[in-house]
Formats: sequence, structure tokens, C-alpha cells
Amino acid sequence: MSDVLLRTRGHAAHITLNRPEALNSLTHEMVLRIDEALSEWEHDPAVGTVVLTGAGERGLCAGGDIRAIHDDARDGDGAASAGFWRDEYRLNARIARYPKPYVAVMDGIVMGGGVGVSAHGSVRVVTERSRIAMPETGIGFVPDVGGTYLLALAPGELGTRLALTGAPIGATDALLCGLADHYMPSDSLRSFVDDLAELPVHEALGRHVQDPPPEESAARRDWIDRCFSADTVEDIVQRLLAQEDPAAKETAGTLLGKSPTALKVTLRALRRARRLGPLERVLDQEYRVSCACLRGPDLVEGIRAQVIDKDRNPRWTPATLAEVGDAEVDRFFTPLGESELRLAAGSDTTEEVVW
Repeated sequence: MSDVLLRTRGHAAHITLNRPEALNSLTHEMVLRIDEALSEWEHDPAVGTVVLTGAGERGLCAGGDIRAIHDDARDGDGAASAGFWRDEYRLNARIARYPKPYVAVMDGIVMGGGVGVSAHGSVRVVTERSRIAMPETGIGFVPDVGGTYLLALAPGELGTRLALTGAPIGATDALLCGLADHYMPSDSLRSFVDDLAELPVHEALGRHVQDPPPEESAARRDWIDRCFSADTVEDIVQRLLAQEDPAAKETAGTLLGKSPTALKVTLRALRRARRLGPLERVLDQEYRVSCACLRGPDLVEGIRAQVIDKDRNPRWTPATLAEVGDAEVDRFFTPLGESELRLAAGSDTTEEVVW
């Protein structure tokens, strides 16, 4: 059976990610199949809405197939991973500019590449089961798939915290951070998706959307903004350790367990994303950074520790924040010459979805 299930019902076209045994993690072939379907439906007058869901009970999508990336970075030349990211990031940009409503059902776990195929959509639905994260620094990588674009737009320094710590958030914080638009109980999803076959999106939403639970981060906003506004990761850690709230000190410990190089590159990428403008420019930057990660030791080591051997004891190189200098961080932003992604050069960033 296909890893991507496609069907139409009424005027809604459905994409179902169908690798439940791998929490619907994305392969290159899946990315290409989704893009092909979007091309077909974009010009089909019978399709008014596209709906994205995930098979199984655990969630929409846990991200990209990082085992394949591990093997390519360790044993190959990185070309397969670079090719995957090139098509994946193009798909992310396409979703963001799609001319028809793109409804992403972000129920359960949504991480990494799963955020890329959902949070750029024009209609993003979360539930009480939603757990959304960009956990890349824990595997020696950096938030990609437009993640630094999305998190740079979050209020205050909430996005900086999520990018550096990889901490998962629920529905209410996802709404607060701009990663989602609507909340409804998970037991309403089937009826909501059924309604999309015949109803305009706003009418279907009106039948099922409810007020979300109370805000989760409100009590911590002061120290989150104060600490994560620092200019360096070292200063962020020191500010966190100086807070009275035990959660702040716990957050400092979380950061100290991540890849020091990935932390510093992520902070630089996020701050630069705030100035770059449209999504396509940020994706071009992320592509440079991602390709550079293939040439360093931490990506292979991080995936080994978290996914392959599962010893949860990565040996980062360099091992401390102090050992990661500016020149090492600069390397991740070096232009790729003929290998650049160049999404910004060929994009029309003025179009908005109206529905």
C-alpha cells in the first residue's frame, strides 16, 4: 500500500500520510507524491479544498526519515539528503502559497518535517492531543522546513525557546505562537473532515471550532522573553540559571544537553530569519545550513544516540558552547554556489490565499 493515500470526496481532496509504523515520517518519494497531487488539484475545478491527515492513532507526522539521512551522511556523499531537502523545502513553500484552502489536521504528534507540511497551510487545526515540536538541536541539526521562519514570527522570544530547546507544545501554545489557527476536540475531527466534502471551509469550521484550554505559557512569559532575548547561547543559559523559577533552571539544563554547535547555529539562523523577509528567503538559508550539517559530526552522532542505538548519550564535537567559535558558525551560512536552492529568486511572494 502507498505511503501517501490520495482521494477526493465531494469538493475536498485528501492527502493521508500512511506510514503509521514510523509515525508517518516523510520519505523523498512521499514528498514528490504530495507535490504531484497538489499540482494536479491546483488546476482541477472540481477540487475546492485540500485536507492533510495522518494514518494511525499517534499523530500527523514525526518528521523526515532521519535514519536515511544518518546513513547518507555517514556512508554516502550527502547528495541523497540534499536532494530530499531541496524537494521538501520547495513543497513547504508551495503549501504556503497554495491558491486553494489547505487544511492541516495537526492531531497528535507533529514534529520537524510534519510541521513543514502542516504549519504553512492556510487552515491549521489542533486538538487536545496535539504535541508540536521542532526538536532538531537534540540530534545535532537545526530547525528547517521553514521552522526558523515560523518561530521567528512567534510573540516575544517564545519561538527562540522552542527552536533551541525542541520542547513540545500543546494546542493553546501552538495557537499563541502562530503555528495553528483553530482548536477543536479530537472527537470532532471525523465530522469536520466529512463536512469539508460539501461545505465551505469557514462553515465547516464554524460547526466544530471551540475555545482552546487556558494559555500554558502565560506564567512564564516574563522569564522566557528576558532570558531568550540574550545575544548568545551562553548568556541565555546564564540568565536561565539566575531565575527563581525551577522551570527556568530546568530549561538551562535542557539546553546544555543539546548539540552546542546546533544551538549556536540555530540562534544565528533564527535571528537572521527575522530580517530576511519572505518564507522563500528563509528556506534558502535553511538549505545552506542543512547541507552544512551533513559535513559536520554532530548530525550523525545525534541520530545515532537518539534513534539508532538509543543510548541517549550523544558525544558532541565540540563538546561545549565555549568551544564553538563564530568562525565555525559562519561556515553554516556559506553560499553554495551553483547548488543554492534559489527559491526566493523564482518565487512570487505577493499572492495570498483568499477563501
